[in-house]
Amino acid sequence: MLFNLITLSWIFSLVFYSFKTSLIFSIHTFNSNFISSMVLGNLNINFWFSYILFLIMIGGMLVLFIYMTSIASDEKFKFSKTTSILLLMYIMFNMIIMFKDEFFSYLDTFNSNFLNMNFKEINLSLSKFTNIPNWLIFFILICYLLITLIVVVKIAYKKNGTLRPWLM
Repeated sequence: MLFNLITLSWIFSLVFYSFKTSLIFSIHTFNSNFISSMVLGNLNINFWFSYILFLIMIGGMLVLFIYMTSIASDEKFKFSKTTSILLLMYIMFNMIIMFKDEFFSYLDTFNSNFLNMNFKEINLSLSKFTNIPNWLIFFILICYLLITLIVVVKIAYKKNGTLRPWLM
């Protein structure tokens, strides 16, 4: 399953670069965040860290979507036939390889056994993030987020107005 999620993420990355609209950009970001959260959730004993990561990434994506829609012009969505044919051929090719090849079926079984044996037995928790070896990274992250917040507030000064003032 882990290999299938990574392959699906790779397919989405290859296909969505041919589009230039902000809607496709948002869909691609949402899909890659969702797949990354699923992979991270499979590696941990619980899904809380992946839930938090997913919510933070979606919040950032909403800010990027608002910025892109306020700056970019309204472009029509064009879905070319060659891109759709290439996507279908690529998906079919990968499905044939994964179902027919013994290596991939063995790899999937190996990954599931490996994940069940190693990662599920380790007690992972978020409280270990603030322990002695990691406190410096945690403190630097807090300082970085504080400085970024101050810079964003100073850049978005009220007297400059919005990016598209005719909408107000």
